[in-house]
Amino acid sequence: MPTDNNYWGNPPEIKGSEPAQAPSDDGAVSAAPASAEPAAQGADFVSAQQPAVTAQTSFQTPETSQQATSAAQQNSQQTAPAAQQFGQQAAPTAQQFRQQAAPAAQPYNQSAAPAPAYAQQAPQAAAPYPYANAAQFEAQPPVQKKSHGWIVAIVVIVCLFLLSAFAIKSCSEALSTISPYGMGDAALTEDAVAIINVSGTIQYDGTACSPEGLKELLDEAEDDDHIKAVVLRVDSGGGTATAGEEMAEYVRLFNKPIVVSSASINASAAYEISSQSDYIFVAKSTEIGAIGTAMQLTDMSGLLDMLGINMEVITSAEQKDSSYGFRPLTDEERAYYQGLVDEINEVFVQNVADGRGMTIDEVKELATGMPFTGLGAVANGLADEVGTREDAVAKAAELAGVTEYTTIELDLSSYDLSSLSYLLGETNSSTDVLDGLLDSRAQ
Repeated sequence: MPTDNNYWGNPPEIKGSEPAQAPSDDGAVSAAPASAEPAAQGADFVSAQQPAVTAQTSFQTPETSQQATSAAQQNSQQTAPAAQQFGQQAAPTAQQFRQQAAPAAQPYNQSAAPAPAYAQQAPQAAAPYPYANAAQFEAQPPVQKKSHGWIVAIVVIVCLFLLSAFAIKSCSEALSTISPYGMGDAALTEDAVAIINVSGTIQYDGTACSPEGLKELLDEAEDDDHIKAVVLRVDSGGGTATAGEEMAEYVRLFNKPIVVSSASINASAAYEISSQSDYIFVAKSTEIGAIGTAMQLTDMSGLLDMLGINMEVITSAEQKDSSYGFRPLTDEERAYYQGLVDEINEVFVQNVADGRGMTIDEVKELATGMPFTGLGAVANGLADEVGTREDAVAKAAELAGVTEYTTIELDLSSYDLSSLSYLLGETNSSTDVLDGLLDSRAQ
């Protein structure tokens, strides 16, 4: 079906596409072809179907061309001196700026990495755009990630410092046990009263609250001729009966004056030890005495029945498991343990009577197991006087017959090699675990 637009046939002729006529210099009209390529002229076209725009025509006569040329020459002659003067004025400033900027830019230019290959291979087609050519940019050094190695180094240094400090302290404390006075006082040069602190539970732990520790300190004080007397600063609520009995014996056998200064509490086994001294000082509110013996047995049979647990113990004798707590005591067993406690308590009472110069009956009247205040103990004869530690030191010096003296504290090392071995364990199990961890770390 034919149409007016004839889309499928030859394109229609475009009207107005004839060459425009422009007069030449001699007055003749010459053909100026219309622009066949609109993109070359920078024009925008909405559709290829639109008729071509009529080419622009320019009219120029010899007179106008000569006038334009003359005006351009005159303008150039007028602006040339000003431009030359500006260039002469700006040149020194620019040269000075380059001289100042060169030293600052030199380190960066030397350290700057060469331009990446992709910048040198940038297409030249992008040159018309001012910043499209990558070669125009100076190469920037690659960004490096910050290293955290310095944090690890600080942690390692701190750990090494702490380990070194612990080792130095351990060695110094171990060496200090060679002399009872520490590293700085290898030997006394004047008369002194030694102070031994008995603070804690009376038991077998190697400290001054144990028979071994107290005997070691007393032997050191007795072997030094400059130590004229000893003050026991006691702050203990008691402990193991046998340990108290042994320590009381060591105090009784000490050949120099020994005075007790009671702190907040001086009871039970601690008082048994104190009773063997030459003089006992107390504070008014000190808890002192508590002469008596106790044995603790726990009966867990009711709880085991509630939980449905049946404990079966095979023994060589019927009463061997009486103290295990898996069953109630029989009347016979209860009577036996009562007699055992009474026998141990007789030793306690006898030691107090011998130490304090009292009769057995007098001590038994006070052996209720209950403590007294310092004032009550002075009144009933369990203590001698209310006073401070300084009063006890002065009394010890008085008993020793010295007026000019100094005081010194005797103590056992807390960080010797035996303590370090205790931290690592008495067996090789702890070291075996440590070796295993190190081996697995190395792998």
